[in-house]
Amino acid sequence: MNNPVLDLLRAARFAADRHRDQRRKDEAASPYINHPLAAAETLARHGELQVVPLLGAILHDTIEDTDTTLDELRKAFGEAVAQVVAEVTDDRTLTKEVRKQKQVEKAPTLSRAAKLVKIADKICNITDVIHSPPRKWSTERRRDYLLWTSRVMDGCRGTNEALEATYDRILQSGLERLEESGLQRLENPNPDSDS
Repeated sequence: MNNPVLDLLRAARFAADRHRDQRRKDEAASPYINHPLAAAETLARHGELQVVPLLGAILHDTIEDTDTTLDELRKAFGEAVAQVVAEVTDDRTLTKEVRKQKQVEKAPTLSRAAKLVKIADKICNITDVIHSPPRKWSTERRRDYLLWTSRVMDGCRGTNEALEATYDRILQSGLERLEESGLQRLENPNPDSDS
């Protein structure tokens, strides 16, 4: 890795290729590559311009969600980047609930670079869950997801105040929005009725 700009572009191409047939679970079924690019952009917007966390953000789902191996990342982007991606990768052989608990437990032990990637990932994920959730997610499921991310975030605190403040602002806004949505449904459970 000699030229950071070239490395970032190589990582973007690598991730785009690996995620090429994947879509996000949002209503628009957005191209998956939008997510890791948004995570990297989130870091850059908050003053995190070191190449390893940016590369880690772009590549953070390649092992977990594609057939990419840690060795491939190591050869293409170096040990430091591969290590960051490994730190934030869930073990897909575990149940979803166990994976979620492991993220909470593991967060405080992550390297600074991995914590940055984790925070950016959570910012992007909660933004999507608030504004463009998966079609079948109820208000309760969305709320539960937001609250779970706050448990992961607790272990990442003290890494970047600006990122953490952005996360907190989006989380609070999202919880308020979901609360209002739930109250509206309670007040008018059948919006199509004339009574």
